[in-house]
Amino acid sequence: MSLYHKTFYTEELTTLFSDSQYVTYMLLVEKVLAEAQAKCKIIPDEAAIIIAHCCQIQFIDLDKLINDIHLGGNAAIPLVQQLTRGVKNQHFEASKYVHLGATSQDIIDTATVLMIKDYIQWLQGELKDLLDVLVRVTKKHRDTLMIGRTLLQHARPITFGLKTAGWLSSIAHTQARVLQCSPRVLKIQMFGAVGGGHRYLTNAVVEEMATALGINPDAPWQTNRDSIAEWASVLGILSGTLGKITKDISMMMQTEVGEVQEGAKEGKGISSTMPHKRNPVSCALILANSNRTPHLVASILSSMTQEHERSAGLWHAEWEVLAQLMALTAGSVSATIELIDHLEVNTDRMKTNLELTKGLIYAEEIALALANNIGRMQAHDIVHKACMLAIKQDKHLKDVLLATHGDLMNTIPLDKLFNPAYSKGYGGEIIDAILKKQNYK
Repeated sequence: MSLYHKTFYTEELTTLFSDSQYVTYMLLVEKVLAEAQAKCKIIPDEAAIIIAHCCQIQFIDLDKLINDIHLGGNAAIPLVQQLTRGVKNQHFEASKYVHLGATSQDIIDTATVLMIKDYIQWLQGELKDLLDVLVRVTKKHRDTLMIGRTLLQHARPITFGLKTAGWLSSIAHTQARVLQCSPRVLKIQMFGAVGGGHRYLTNAVVEEMATALGINPDAPWQTNRDSIAEWASVLGILSGTLGKITKDISMMMQTEVGEVQEGAKEGKGISSTMPHKRNPVSCALILANSNRTPHLVASILSSMTQEHERSAGLWHAEWEVLAQLMALTAGSVSATIELIDHLEVNTDRMKTNLELTKGLIYAEEIALALANNIGRMQAHDIVHKACMLAIKQDKHLKDVLLATHGDLMNTIPLDKLFNPAYSKGYGGEIIDAILKKQNYK
């Protein structure tokens, strides 16, 4: 791929996105096409056997194929030329039936679907692993108190488990999206030049092929790209979710915050000049992927406005963009699993950070408690003025309230209201509901 192929991507899928594997997918489509046509009595059985035998990657000159693509504008044309010559060398009559009635887009689109099919199988396993590590962290930190932040400012207490449960819920949504869109995405394209089929590409042939390839028969979609756009969008959402998770972690790793750290590893996070640094390198790389993927999704969406029954350029624009989108998202998923699995959580620092504002984070609870006695607006005004005075005098809010409104404070459970465990709300119940929804206990 590049100097950074081990940085932004996952080595597990190196083969899946290789040139040889994609050609293998196309050869499989050609093989199954011939076998289906033979089964439907359109071509001789002997021809299908010979064609199937020749549909192997070792019989293809990959370098020549790559060099010849620009002549025909897609990879199927030089592939069919090589395949036909190979079959002809085995049996002249059989060569007449290679690629019979199919068009280049039939082969390429169906090969792309086969690539997506294998990718989805891999992704489902990875999403399960990611959910498992998120469940473990969420359970462990269900009651670990920390500060919740809004607009980058301290707001009120939450638990770290509530934060990770939110991550978990978003990943579960993507898991569901993948399952829901799969039947719409994993479908055959085999309808000839203009999508109408013909005597060599009958409904029976299409159904036989779909069954053999483990995908769905459907209507022609050569210039109706909604399924590809949906798949790209699902990947874009997943990539964005992973970016959100790592944005949170990277900000919690800031020196002034110090609530979590990426798992330690020899040489990880070092600076080229500052020996003391421990940089959020995994977060940075996942965020880099998340920054790139929306533009790739946009390219796929822009390619939907294809003209008539075959596009000049818009279909072609999908090829590398879709593969890169899948590869970047895969890299982010694998990296996020490792990141969460080895995340170091500093619970002491979380407790310390709760007190940085000297009680200001409990202002809402106090105002709500007072509202029962004196009304919401007056309660809000009293607590607001007390907060401003506490900031000005650099004092704890509790001390200021007792000094300025001591009698009023005696009407509410002040000590309880300044307890972060009380102010976390129903976070525990929310976490339990999220875990239950995902069938985790």
